[in-house]
Amino acid sequence: MEKPDIPYNEQARLKALHSLEILDTAAEERFDRLTRLAQRMFNVPIALVSLVDRDRQWFKSAIGLDVTETHRDISFCGHTILGDDVFNIPDASQDKRFADNPLVTEAPNIRLYAGCPLKSLDGHKLGTLCLIDAKPRHLNQDDIQALRDLACMAEQELMAAQLATLDDLTMITNRRGFMLLADKALQICARNRQAATFLAIDLNDFKQINDRFGHHQGDQALVQFTHLLLQTFRDSDIIARMGGDEFSVLLTNTTEEQALDSLMRLRYLVSDFNKDSEQPYQLDFSAGICPVNFQQPYDMLSLLKQCDKQMYQDKMSRQLR
Repeated sequence: MEKPDIPYNEQARLKALHSLEILDTAAEERFDRLTRLAQRMFNVPIALVSLVDRDRQWFKSAIGLDVTETHRDISFCGHTILGDDVFNIPDASQDKRFADNPLVTEAPNIRLYAGCPLKSLDGHKLGTLCLIDAKPRHLNQDDIQALRDLACMAEQELMAAQLATLDDLTMITNRRGFMLLADKALQICARNRQAATFLAIDLNDFKQINDRFGHHQGDQALVQFTHLLLQTFRDSDIIARMGGDEFSVLLTNTTEEQALDSLMRLRYLVSDFNKDSEQPYQLDFSAGICPVNFQQPYDMLSLLKQCDKQMYQDKMSRQLR
């Protein structure tokens, strides 16, 4: 049996998946409608909307299958998310990658498997819409296209969930998404005894950019600054626009000293942007930093408030220079 490889961008992919807050939620008609439609259209006993988590594939919708998840190591969908198009196995019992897979040798006795990746707004593959039959079967090109079309509809439903946790201008996590993701990340850091550090980052003189050059230029400044944040921090860090010109970052497995190094990199990038950019404005920012002490009970809102306080102190000191 061939286990699925781990995607090169696994940490970012998992972050996108977890930001949906959809894992282990109740069945929803909007997804069940699609799997019922797929079951009827292709005359297969099983149709699934599967989401590939760290160690499992979990079924948001499962028509014709009683279980809610299986281990990722034996999943067909784990292979599907490695590609960009339909992953089609006409007879898994004759495919050396899957012939001795327990999902083939035991119930549900998979022969046909056809799955289409489901992508997030930023292109991360979160799972699949897939068809399963206990009989070998070849799908023609019309079938493949129909499966793509249904997968596109499933993607749209997932994106509706994702938009609730994304900032629509910068396309990074919004306040709601940050609070959800950061809470989970802190639990993991505490359990694994890893350091974690919060940053509060605020654009300086942002109102002047809006007043002097218009709100379109203000929006562009926010987007440009977001790009610099994404260049500075890792895929595993949680970066959010909390509102207006306010940003927060949670750096996991990161000490205060390492976080200060990251802030210095950001200052260099901002300086380079200001030298090379043809924009009429200059970017500048203030920042506060707050390491998490897991030896004491912690409250995320209090940590963010403490970080904001330090950021405002930094802002005031910059105005006095």
